[in-house]
Amino acid sequence: MSESVTALFESLVGAEPPHDVPVLFDTACVMGGSIAGLLAARVLSDRARKVVIVEPDETSAEAESRSGVPQDQQVHTLLPAGRLWIERWLPGVSQEAQDRGASLVGPDKQFVGYDDIRQARDGTDHQFLAVGRPLLESIVRDRVTALPNVSVLRAQATGLRYGDGAVVGVRLAGPVPSDGDQGEREEGDLAADFVVDAMGRSSRLSNWLGQNGYDQPRLERLASPVNYATALFERPVKFPELEVATVLHLFTPQYPSRGVSVAAATAIEGQQWLVMLMGYGDNRPGRTTDEFRARCAALPGILGDITSGDVTREVVTYRQADSRRRHFTEASHLPARLVSVGDAVASFNPVYGQGMSSAALHASCLASYLDGGADVGEAATEFFQLQQTVVDAAWAVSAGGDAARIDAENGTEVPKEVRRQRRAMERIAGAALVDPDVSRAFNNVSYMLRHPRTLFDPKLLEKATAAAERAAEK
Repeated sequence: MSESVTALFESLVGAEPPHDVPVLFDTACVMGGSIAGLLAARVLSDRARKVVIVEPDETSAEAESRSGVPQDQQVHTLLPAGRLWIERWLPGVSQEAQDRGASLVGPDKQFVGYDDIRQARDGTDHQFLAVGRPLLESIVRDRVTALPNVSVLRAQATGLRYGDGAVVGVRLAGPVPSDGDQGEREEGDLAADFVVDAMGRSSRLSNWLGQNGYDQPRLERLASPVNYATALFERPVKFPELEVATVLHLFTPQYPSRGVSVAAATAIEGQQWLVMLMGYGDNRPGRTTDEFRARCAALPGILGDITSGDVTREVVTYRQADSRRRHFTEASHLPARLVSVGDAVASFNPVYGQGMSSAALHASCLASYLDGGADVGEAATEFFQLQQTVVDAAWAVSAGGDAARIDAENGTEVPKEVRRQRRAMERIAGAALVDPDVSRAFNNVSYMLRHPRTLFDPKLLEKATAAAERAAEK
């Protein structure tokens, strides 16, 4: 079973978009125009005569922050797996982002540190796209909506219409006015042959399903309260001259980091540094520029220098109380012609950078499902099973890491098997600091190129143990 899961995951990561696929639908509707919704729309554009993206936010402004994406002003780095897949569907996105000031960062300009130790370089050409989330979303949106059969309807999805056990349309209301007036809004319906829920973390799809006699997918929550503070600073040095363009520091609870658990910086567009500090629980890493700078100056590495320049955007904070996932595979009674993607299915601690890459791989699942001869007249069970492989992998890394830290801080007793797995992960993470082979295996999982189960290979664990023993002898 383990081998089949890892093989399936890697087939989704490595899949190429098919060519000459049949048109399956007249009209497909995607509820939500963020990254997950846009990539789903791109997949459907080859399989539907018309694709309508329903999005309540104004999206005509170029590269602007949106209220529907409250975390979009925080650090975003597109992991290698997500970047590769987005490039397959939308060739040239990375280059356009670079043309507009973003940075494609190879291993020579990456820094990953645990406490004050730099992780060993793994000898692989993993490349990150360091870019502000609004700019990346704007580029992806422009590419997708330029397709002749894709359009955006500014409205809010308020429910679904059903017929013969399938979704046949979406109920709509006009967008909320900018002044917040909740008075009467124009209502209507959009007929659709296939519907995608990409409404994000706050999706109300489960409520709609329950109200209409269908199963509500079980909602799992992992309490992991995280606090983010992010600011923008001038970057006088151009990208080619930078020694480091992406910085990621992770700190153990024992390290004297003044409550900062993670610190990150990326060289983004506009000749700027986007710098983020994260703390768990009651640790709030700075609301003012002075406090933010003081925290950075107390940390190892170049963060103090990066934040000493002029501010181009003041500190913006964001708090997330928990990680969430909805277990669609457990629901036995769902309508046909309906799937859910992105944060509407699973939303993780954003610091692991898996959100956009997961959304990209959900699009891969959708393509595989539709091209695999699935009966779209039945509930999309096969799609949700494919998607679960991706969700499980991301959840194991992010939620698993959060749970281990929180349990350690609280002194929580956990089952013996969980302790065994966590000790193995600690051994791998420690060996990744000194052994390039272990570092490569660890990074492949962190970057969503390999399934987490690959880290429990006995040979890798043996190598990690040997590396840790060598390091201890020095």
